[in-house]
Order: sequence, then structure tokens, then C-alpha cells
Amino acid sequence: MSQSPESDSGIGKVTTNRLRKMKERGEPIAALTAYDMIMARLLDEAGIDLILVGDSVSTVVQGLDTTVTVTMEHMVYHASLVRRGVERALVVGDLPFMSYQVNSDEALRNAGRMVKEAGVEAVKLEGGEWLGETIERIVRAGIPVMGHLGLMPQSIHKYGTYQVRATTSAEAEEVRRDALALEQAGVFAIVLEKVPRTLAAEVTASVSIPVIGIGAGPECDGQILVTHDMLGICTRFNPRFVRRYARLDQEMARAFHSYVGDVKSHEFPSAEESY
Repeated sequence: MSQSPESDSGIGKVTTNRLRKMKERGEPIAALTAYDMIMARLLDEAGIDLILVGDSVSTVVQGLDTTVTVTMEHMVYHASLVRRGVERALVVGDLPFMSYQVNSDEALRNAGRMVKEAGVEAVKLEGGEWLGETIERIVRAGIPVMGHLGLMPQSIHKYGTYQVRATTSAEAEEVRRDALALEQAGVFAIVLEKVPRTLAAEVTASVSIPVIGIGAGPECDGQILVTHDMLGICTRFNPRFVRRYARLDQEMARAFHSYVGDVKSHEFPSAEESY
């Protein structure tokens, strides 16, 4: 008997509806980022539920300091690579800065590009209540939307810092209000970044859609990290919410040094490695 897409066994395809069911039964959602096919395939085979093609590609791959310079062309390209490596996970693509803020027409066109040209199954955008009409239009067109509240990296020049957000009562209330507004507009989930744990728990309990945290505590319905951070490949920044599950930068450096040494000493290639 074939496996249904909505199977509870963990084998079938992850969909937006399945993520909602995971929240309902208290099953945590595991999410990570990817920017190429090889990484996406490894994540998918490991059982990751949601793969985000993030505009964090700017800092992780392009070597830049912020995400604001990422273009639609960049995102479509990297998302198309990721999609080729995924069978099970839900693939979500970030809409980059100024691809959805101008008006809802432009936002809808760019969301459509991500689905048609890159093959993602949903898009993510940053912002609260003011994006309600835009989100509704995208969702009506048949494209699932994920929201993003708390620290919003595309607004870094407004904040001037990557410090924890919503530490004041006014900003905390804004996050609460925005979460409800995003749910009403039709988002299937919300990423909540770098806010106090108590606020994240409150927001998670207040909405029926999954809340996926990054630096927002364990009470969220799921967690997401930048893959290169948790693997210890990128160690330039060390936020407290990142757990290093490996130090691949050290292992890679060791391998590269060994290779250089073997080539310089004529130990590579050996007779067995030659034709």
C-alpha cells in the first residue's frame, strides 16, 4: 500500500497542513536552512521537516554583513538548487528585501516567481499587521506564506543592532498583535526570532498555527537554525541561541592542510590512485 502524503509515520511528504497537525499533537518541528542541492539532500535524508532557503545566503555564502542586498535572482537561483535535493521536507523560500514591500502586486509576482521558477512550496516574508493585504493576496493565489516577527534582519538598518527584540512592553504588545494579524491574514506558520522566552511562549499559545523559534526559547512549536552555524562552518558570529553540533571548520581545515601536504610531498596521488 502506498504511503499517503499526510501519513503520521514521518515518511510521507511534509505539507503546511501536516505542520499544523504537528502543532496540534505537540510534535516539535525541526527546521534548518539550505542554499544548495547537496546540503538540502543531506537535511532531507536526516528527517528535517522544513528547509528554509533563507536570505541569510548573503552572510553565509556571499560573505556580506546583512541580508538587505539579496536579490530575487539570487533567491530564485539558490531555491531552485535546494528544491532538486528534496523529496520529503517542506521547502520555503525567503522573499528578499524590497521584493514585497512596495505593493501587493509586486509581492504577488515575486512570490509566483519563487513557486514557478524555483519550485518552492511556500514563501516567507518579514513584517506584521501592515502586510495583511499583501499576505491575503498571495494566499488567495494559492501560495502558502510564512510570517516572520521579532528580530527581522531585513530591517537591521532601522534597528541598528541584532540585540533581542520586544524587551519593552510596547514592542512586546506589537509582537502579540502582529502574530494574531498574520494568522488572520492566512499565514501557515510564523518564525519568531530573538525575543524573550516568556513572550514567545505566550505568542505560541495564542495562535493555532505553528510558531518556529530561533533564539525564542523551547516553548515554540519548532526550532530553526542556520545550518552553517550549527555545523560550526560559520563561526564569525556566536549568538547564544546557536548550539554547535559540530566544528566542521576545524575538520575541513585539517583535511585541506593534509591535502596540500600530500600534494607538495608527492604522496598524492599514489600508484593506486592513478590510471
